[in-house]
Amino acid sequence: MKNPFTSYLERLATAAATLELSDSVHASLQKPNAVVQKSIELTRDDGSKETLAAYRVQFNNARGPYKGGIRFHPGADIDEVSALAAAMAVKCAVVGIPFGGGKGGVQFDPKKYSTSEIERISRAFVRSMGDAIGVDKDIPAPDVYTTPTIMGYMLDEFEAMHGRSEPGVITGKPLPLGGSVGRDTATAQGAVHVLEEIVTVRGLDHTKLRVAVQGFGNAGYHAARILHGLGYTIVGLSDSKGAIFSPSGLDPITVEATKRETGALVGGDSTGTNDDLLVCDCDILIPAALDGQLTAENAENVKASMVLEIANGPTTPDADRVFAQKNITVIPDVLVNAGGVTVSYFEWVQNRQGFYWTETEVAEKLKPIMIDATHAVLEMAQEKKATLRDSAFLIGIKRIADALSARGIK
Repeated sequence: MKNPFTSYLERLATAAATLELSDSVHASLQKPNAVVQKSIELTRDDGSKETLAAYRVQFNNARGPYKGGIRFHPGADIDEVSALAAAMAVKCAVVGIPFGGGKGGVQFDPKKYSTSEIERISRAFVRSMGDAIGVDKDIPAPDVYTTPTIMGYMLDEFEAMHGRSEPGVITGKPLPLGGSVGRDTATAQGAVHVLEEIVTVRGLDHTKLRVAVQGFGNAGYHAARILHGLGYTIVGLSDSKGAIFSPSGLDPITVEATKRETGALVGGDSTGTNDDLLVCDCDILIPAALDGQLTAENAENVKASMVLEIANGPTTPDADRVFAQKNITVIPDVLVNAGGVTVSYFEWVQNRQGFYWTETEVAEKLKPIMIDATHAVLEMAQEKKATLRDSAFLIGIKRIADALSARGIK
């Protein structure tokens, strides 16, 4: 599979040519501002020693401090993290949030480590970053296999290191530490706002639309739950262990409750794999797991007419080309999952003000941002006769380029 950062560079090149960016501006968007690479020394519960690779990539702060998640995953290598940081910079610009892009990771499988070991890794990650993060410099958040609890460990370690209270340095925190209400459902709710707007613009009846969700973690579960509540039919769900299908519809709340009890997805009329879910019979396919899931190899067999990218980078450029030929609409990650970073921004603002909003206030502030961004992308697509992904990249890259220009980089 193609290097994920190479995929970003391809999409950047398309936007740069359309926008007629100067060589200097294009060059500044082709590489991170900084890459912090460290080794974390871990003493395991049994006394054995391990060394884990840790990264933080900081990508273009022309519009504001770096912002992005930290993932604990064996695939969190430097190419993946660089691609995710670049996408974060674009994503923040697409929805008008005043941040640049950041992403971090520790390369290990958290499923094979105890709770106490994960806490030690979380604190060691913050210590390894030193002064690389800060409320006005780089603001981490949860990502794959990291949680509000882990963010709490990281905040505590940062404040202990620096001897001051600085809740805004980390978002996605537990509520008692300054987290924002609504953050746990923000990515899913933002994605639903985008989908609902596009369904409305196209004059579709959502009660006749069948949805399959790959990835039944936080974002995938809440997206399925919200859509089910709105009247969409959830015909397929999957997690890392397998998939379940039901043409008549699944109730995500029941499936999630059963998964908590049994550890597995049950309740469908048939079962299969994650790969099966990607090509199942549905109208809307929602990849909500990891990047690189839709490729040239499986794109030809995708039956959905719409792909709603809740995951970061789930579709490769080769798959995008197949989808364009098949007239499958791809609603891109840099728009769809921006609800998460938007409410992270709200959390950062609340932390800095020391004044906290109600869940209703958070919801009322999120919806217009997502709807306005959706209409901007749709209008750009119509104007440029471009895909929604290319349109989103055009908007994001232009806003970053404008900020670079204002700083004297022409």
